[in-house]
Amino acid sequence: MVFIHMFKIVIFALSIFTAIGCRTGIAAGFSYGTGKTIVGCMRHHTIAPKETLLDIARNFGLGFNEIQLLYPEMDPWIPESGRCIDIPTRWILPPTQHHGVVVNLPELRLYHFLPKVGMVTTFPIGIGDVGWETPVATGRINHRKLNPEWVVPKSLRQKYGFISIPPGPDNPLGKYWVGLSLDGYGIHGTNSPWGIGRLVSHGCIRLYPEHIELFFEEICVGTPFEIIYEPVKIGVQDGKLFIEVHPDIYGRIPDMTAHIMSRLKELCLWSDISFGAVRSALKKQSGVPVCVGFLKKGGDASINREVSDS
Repeated sequence: MVFIHMFKIVIFALSIFTAIGCRTGIAAGFSYGTGKTIVGCMRHHTIAPKETLLDIARNFGLGFNEIQLLYPEMDPWIPESGRCIDIPTRWILPPTQHHGVVVNLPELRLYHFLPKVGMVTTFPIGIGDVGWETPVATGRINHRKLNPEWVVPKSLRQKYGFISIPPGPDNPLGKYWVGLSLDGYGIHGTNSPWGIGRLVSHGCIRLYPEHIELFFEEICVGTPFEIIYEPVKIGVQDGKLFIEVHPDIYGRIPDMTAHIMSRLKELCLWSDISFGAVRSALKKQSGVPVCVGFLKKGGDASINREVSDS
């Protein structure tokens, strides 16, 4: 049974990997390993007539926030037809052990690391709104359920007028539920896909319907998960130092400048950066990797390893 499950994971990972470059809305999948902290690449797209930014985000496997951060002044419903825009399908891997499921709340993105096959898949997510914040936590996947019933929390029953909602198109959980050992929380689909890349839930983690189906197939009970809160990620590629800055969505970082400088000092990268480039990245908070410096000759492998293991 273990062999069969691993075989299915390998086939799944390969299917994701070969789908990169196809504009189908499929999740992004990449190889990773020691010293590889940045995956994917920036892409480009010419806006078609009647196409919205939400359509574009979903077609490229992104959350709405990822497009909006790059183009905050663009009308999401009536963008300029014929304009060529950047598609941010490049990510610095989160600062974890790169094992199991990792959710980074400020970037509204989930990563599923498959160390036995050296692959990572990543999905955009919707998370808890202000007042219903998704908590930072660790634990394990403890169950999976197809066509779940939503038992409405007591605090919300007056608002919705229901005790429970059965499986079907009106169920906000969608068709798949992946339960966490964190009581009351799970990863599930949605009947409102435009909420992906937004603070919309009462604490659970939502995926696009097409993504939760893939995730449900690849995940197994017992997989560890980690929910982190890190708006600034640091990575290295080809001797260049990158940072990826996201908004402090829950207002938990009192001083973003001090936060990133502290992280750079911890990783012994202080002398390798351009302070002007760092300040620019902090000001824009575009959510894409930005080059802020160059490593000294001979430092590439050690710095990559330190960033990977932090």
